[in-house]
Amino acid sequence: MFPIWIDIAIGGIIISFIMFLKTAYAERKQEVRFIEEHGETYIKRIEDEKRKKIVSQLKNQ
Repeated sequence: MFPIWIDIAIGGIIISFIMFLKTAYAERKQEVRFIEEHGETYIKRIEDEKRKKIVSQLKNQ
């Protein structure tokens, strides 16, 4: 049997690893949500530019 301090150290390492995994998962989820949000904004801006271009071309004809 190991001394109690070794058991506590191993337990701390395991708990730290679990917390690391939880934090990494939460950050990844937040990052994906951020990318999707800004992607939608970018697509909307491009669509607006296309509409403006078409309208200006129709006015010039």
